[in-house]
Amino acid sequence: MKEQNVKILVSRIFPDLAVDLLKKAGFSVTSWNQDRPMTNEELISRAKNHDALLCTLSDTIDQNFLNSCSHLKIISQYAVGYDNIDINWATKIGIPIGYTPDAMSDATADTAFGLMIAVSRKMFYLHKTILKKQWSYFRPTANLGFELKNKTLGILGMGRIGMEMAKRCKGAYNMDIIYHNRKKNDLAKKNLNARFVNFDDLLGLSDIISVHCSLNDKTKGIFNKSAFSCMKQSAIFINTARGLVHNETDLIEALNSRLIWGAGLDVTVPEPMQPDNPLLSMENVAVLPHIGSGTMEARNEMARLAAVNIIEFYKNKKVPNIVNPEVLT
Repeated sequence: MKEQNVKILVSRIFPDLAVDLLKKAGFSVTSWNQDRPMTNEELISRAKNHDALLCTLSDTIDQNFLNSCSHLKIISQYAVGYDNIDINWATKIGIPIGYTPDAMSDATADTAFGLMIAVSRKMFYLHKTILKKQWSYFRPTANLGFELKNKTLGILGMGRIGMEMAKRCKGAYNMDIIYHNRKKNDLAKKNLNARFVNFDDLLGLSDIISVHCSLNDKTKGIFNKSAFSCMKQSAIFINTARGLVHNETDLIEALNSRLIWGAGLDVTVPEPMQPDNPLLSMENVAVLPHIGSGTMEARNEMARLAAVNIIEFYKNKKVPNIVNPEVLT
């Protein structure tokens, strides 16, 4: 199949770089240009008339979609995660799944780092006091936060983003770094003197816990009432990975009952979060609307990698960043 005959469906308004690269490579590109996501029915209907799909996390690529569009030669995901895709079924029916790792490592680590500082100094809450005309006179003992220097950072998921978060905390605040991962990270030990610990020790020893793991059966809901009960009462919980890694009801209870000191979230369940959610009015909580990859540099690099996955598949039968490489063999 020659490139000029290959039809690519782009499911969202992505940076122009992605479409430009695909068109330059000779593909026929159809872009969804409305300022809303396609419904599942719309996505299936349009994908049926295309050869490949460039999609993102909020697109549901489940067994129903894959069965309806089993003719697709490749799906390239504009994201570092892919928990919206039924990878096992895609592999079973022979569709390679591309993704965009490392494009957003710096941007997401910056978000986690920023949330940590914001929570430690109650920045979001105190900003709201200005809007409510509650900023009055100097009160020496009111609304105090705490300093981060020499604290212990615990990371769940010491991959690319976790490493970048650890570098920032080590360099800025001389933090002691501990982590829990599926396997030991030799670079974390060599470059940051980071220590591998079990999950229970991560909970008990950390002043700040920052979540950078993937969402899977083992990590879904891992931060629940039991986990929060094992953390320091002075601890901050940061999640910039996936909302389903923490149980929101248990998190709210842990904050209200002072099992932990505060929380910073870039991910929630559901997304978007409702404006009356109690987390948004808590003193020691900072919530962002899932902006982890929200820099021009990160979004453009994600666009480039997603497009290159498709281009290289058709030109060389290779996908540079692939979730299920066994499909190609």
